[in-house]
Amino acid sequence: MALAKLGAIVLDCPDPEALARFYAGVLGGTVEVEQGGRWVDLHTPTGQTVAFQQAPGFVPPKWPAADASQQFHLDLTVDDLDEAEQRILALGAKPLDTDAPGRTWRVYTDPAGHPFCLCAC
Repeated sequence: MALAKLGAIVLDCPDPEALARFYAGVLGGTVEVEQGGRWVDLHTPTGQTVAFQQAPGFVPPKWPAADASQQFHLDLTVDDLDEAEQRILALGAKPLDTDAPGRTWRVYTDPAGHPFCLCAC
């Protein structure tokens, strides 16, 4: 029996509402702004909540960098990598590692600098 259940995945960032709207464009769902914008929840269509917390002095992780570890990243499963890439770039994502031919995943950052992968796995 589990001790706990996952309540939310929380990302620190400088602008919680802007980052929540980016991920709403990627994952779908509804954005709920709380605490005067210092905390924002994204309620996804699958029922999972991704939350965004304002972090003054936020420094984005570096990828790849042994001296500035990213700590964790999101793997987002898609049906078509090329189509998904076009859409996330239009939303404000930045490519990090996307040009390996035949590979089933690509690495990007969200507008706040958090690395994430699109995976057609």
